[in-house]
Parts: sequence; structure tokens; C-alpha cells
Amino acid sequence: MKTFLHAADLGNFETALAEAAAVKNDRYQFEHLGRHKTALLIFFNNSLRTRLSTQKAARNLGLDVIVLDVNQGAWKLETERGVIMDGDKSEHLLEAIPVMASYCDLIGVRTFAGLTDREADYSENILTQFIKYSGKPIFSMESATAHPLQAFADLITIEEYREKRRPKVVLTWAPHPRALPQAVPNSFAEWMRAAEVDFVITHPEGYELDPLFADNAHVEHDQMKALEGADFVYAKNWSCPGVTNSEDYGKILSRDMSWTVDENHMAVTNNAYFMHCLPVRRNMIVSDNVIESPRSLVIPEAANREISATVVLKRILESI
Repeated sequence: MKTFLHAADLGNFETALAEAAAVKNDRYQFEHLGRHKTALLIFFNNSLRTRLSTQKAARNLGLDVIVLDVNQGAWKLETERGVIMDGDKSEHLLEAIPVMASYCDLIGVRTFAGLTDREADYSENILTQFIKYSGKPIFSMESATAHPLQAFADLITIEEYREKRRPKVVLTWAPHPRALPQAVPNSFAEWMRAAEVDFVITHPEGYELDPLFADNAHVEHDQMKALEGADFVYAKNWSCPGVTNSEDYGKILSRDMSWTVDENHMAVTNNAYFMHCLPVRRNMIVSDNVIESPRSLVIPEAANREISATVVLKRILESI
């Protein structure tokens, strides 16, 4: 595996989940793979779970790790061609990428959407340049449009806690005070569509996810109807994806607090497990009682970020 951006990059889910179970049983059994190799983790944005879990996964595999915070301690980077660099950006990404690549064997990149220009965000300009100019395997630690390591961890968590062969999984939009990108819901939709689950998305009108990730998914605008009989409820906010109207891209179209997942919402489910990628705004996304309940999986889900990253890095190392 030379790149990890989408569900298809992982291949057969059954095989990948078996591999994840084996890794979880013995995190260090593949430690030899990373001996005398270096992973460079580049962060254009803040991180907690991704940073810690990916560093831990790299160490599980015997890798040396270099972490670069682009906005703290590095030159400011220009990312667009044709720009006259007479401002505060001292180095261009086109020079920085091959330089960084010369110090490592594989590269993880984390960068967020700007939420002002849909075409620019969905072109994945920064990630694409790393793939094109580094000459090294590239894996996404979240990009403008996708968060595959999180989605893989979500898949592992559902596999561990499912109580039936084909559970009903509901992705529900929830309110938030700030405009957030679509990366997590995009990837969750993409991965659930490929998994052995009955998948439903519920959100207010205007929040339709890009067909690249959610094509043919069942969408139900009545949240309570969507939640009926659910076995897993995944709550997440996202700003308008601008699919039907690009002028609305990145905007907050609703702050309807009736979408906050509380005990009344969970009461219509099949005693569902609650999931969220974290960090979470309590009593906006989810009530205290729901996130603190015995059916909340937010901590096991976060812990599985180490497992998903270990499997992905293992496969990359096996391909080098």
C-alpha cells in the first residue's frame, strides 16, 4: 500500500479487521518492520488523538518518528503555484516536500478544509502535492475532505461491539457553534457504505454529503424516524457541503438544538451504542447523560485509533 486516503486503499474489510484484531492482541509483533526506518508526521493543524495514536502506532512497529508542526517552528509555507511570494510565507511547498521526504521513509499529512472555496478543498491540493512530489508513501491523518484513520477505527469499534451480523448504523448531524469540515462524516459514510451494515444518514435539508462519499446512502431528514431501531448512533456536526448550492459551502444552515442527541433520541433506538470521533461539544452534539452512559463508545473508539494506524503503517512498511 503506497497511499492511504480512502476505504478502497485498505482492500477487503474482513481481512483488515482480522489484521486489526491480531495487532490489538500483540501490538509489537511487527516491530521489526520499522527498524532503521523513519516516519515523518506533518501537522498543518492541531491534533490530539491523531498525533498521539499515530506516534504510538509508529513506535509499535519500531519506527523512528519525526513530528513537524508546520505552523509552529517551521517556515510559513506557500501552497499555490504562480504566487508572487512577497508576503509572510518564506518557503514553497514544492521545495519543502522533497526536502522533507529526503529525511524519512513514509509521510503522514494532516490538513483541514478552508471552508471558503469548495473546489479548492475538494481538490485536496496539499495532499495531492505530497503524493506527486515526495516520492514516498503518503497516508492521510485527515485532509480537507476525508479522515480515513478515524473511519477505520470506527469500523473496528463497530466490529468489536456489534450484537448482530448486520447492525443498523445511523450517522446523525448535530448542532455546533462553529462551521466544521465534512472530513469525518464523509469518511464514515464512505466506509459504512462498504461495510456489512444497514446505513442511514440523517441531517437537515441542505447538508447533503458529496456523492463521492455518500452516493446511494439512505438519507432520512426526519431524525427520530432515522434513529428508530438503530444499533449504533454516530453523531457529528458538519457545515454545508455545498453539493446543491456551492455558494452555501462551509456555511452553518441550522443551529436547531432539537438535533442534539439526548436520552429521548436514544430511547427510540435498539439500545444503541453512541459514537463520536471527539473532541465533542457536550450538550450541543450530545447530552451529558448519553456520552457518559454505559453504551457510549467514545473512549474505546478513540483507543482504536492506535490500532487502525498500526495496521495502515504496517501495510505501508510491507510495501516499501
